[in-house]
Amino acid sequence: MSIYAEISENLQKGKAKVVKELVQKAIDDGMPASEVLEQGLLDGMSVVGEKFKNNEVFVPEVLIAARALNAGVELLKPLLVEQGVKAKGKICIGTVKGDLHDIGKNLVKMMMEGRGLEVVDLGTDVSAEKYVQTAIDEGCQIICCSALLTTTMPVMKEVVEACENAGIRDKVKIMIGGAPVTDAYCKQIGADCYTPDAASAAEAAVAFCQG
Repeated sequence: MSIYAEISENLQKGKAKVVKELVQKAIDDGMPASEVLEQGLLDGMSVVGEKFKNNEVFVPEVLIAARALNAGVELLKPLLVEQGVKAKGKICIGTVKGDLHDIGKNLVKMMMEGRGLEVVDLGTDVSAEKYVQTAIDEGCQIICCSALLTTTMPVMKEVVEACENAGIRDKVKIMIGGAPVTDAYCKQIGADCYTPDAASAAEAAVAFCQG
C-alpha cells in the first residue's frame, strides 16, 4: 500500500496522530507536499464527505476525520507556500445576523477545506455588511450564508442586496444553506446556489471557483 493510501485510510478512521506521523514520513522521504495533500489527505476527506452525504457516517466521524486532516495540513502548510501551491478558491462563510448556530457552518467549512479551498470563517451573528466587506478585503469568490432560524433568513436577502449595492454582485457567488432554507427561497432572493448538505456545498463551491 502506498503511503498516500495509508494517509487516506488513517484519516478516514480519524487517527490524527498516525496521519501526522505518516505525513512527516512522506515529507522526509521527499514526496511533493502538493501530492501528499491531494492524494493523501484530501483523498481521504473526500471519501468521508461522500459517505457523509450518503448517511454512512455522521457528524462525529466527520469531525474526527477533519481533526486528522488539520494535523496533516499543519505540517504541509509551510511547504505548500514554498511550492507556491494556491488554494482552489477563497470563500467567506458565516451564520447570519441574529443566528448563533454554527454546527452546520463548521461542517461546511471543513468539507470545503477538505476540497482544497481557503475559507475565511466569520463565525456567527454576521451582518450583511461584514460579509461584503470581507469578500472585498479578502478577494473571495464566494460568500456562504447559513441560517437555522426562519426569522434570520431575510438577512440572506440583505447580503444579496449589499453585494449589488457594493458593485460586486457579478464577481461573487452567494451560496446559502441551513435547515429552513430551500432552493425556492434561494431563487426568490436571487442567491446563486442552495445545497442541502455540507458535502454538496463543497462540491458546488469547487465548481464555482473553477468556472
